[in-house]
Amino acid sequence: MPITSLDRAKQQYLEQQVASASPERLLILLYDRLLVDIERAGVSQDAAEWAAAGAHLTHAQQIVAELNGSLTDAWEGAVELRSVYTYLTSRLITANITRDRAVTAECRDLVIPLREAWHAAAAAVTATSPTSTSALA
Repeated sequence: MPITSLDRAKQQYLEQQVASASPERLLILLYDRLLVDIERAGVSQDAAEWAAAGAHLTHAQQIVAELNGSLTDAWEGAVELRSVYTYLTSRLITANITRDRAVTAECRDLVIPLREAWHAAAAAVTATSPTSTSALA
């Protein structure tokens, strides 16, 4: 499928949004996309579209790796969150290898409260300091 000028414009817009986003916004974007990938993987698994499911689950793993890499040991919750990311990665791999929809649903159920918590944390940071560059992760 050829890349159209509209596709290029969309890609440029996305790149500009990411480049100009605050650390809080980047974290939210990652969590939002992680949930989208897991949900798309589940839909693909339901339809027995294994290549698509695998692509979504692999992208989800990459996002978790990025989130894990963003953690700083200066934050006291880093060790616990890192262990959650390690567990989530192993479950995403299992969901992909075994094509198990229940494991994909487990991953979704694990990500939703994390995503909500980071949304709330980002909102709190923004409310207290709109120009803050505080690293939440």
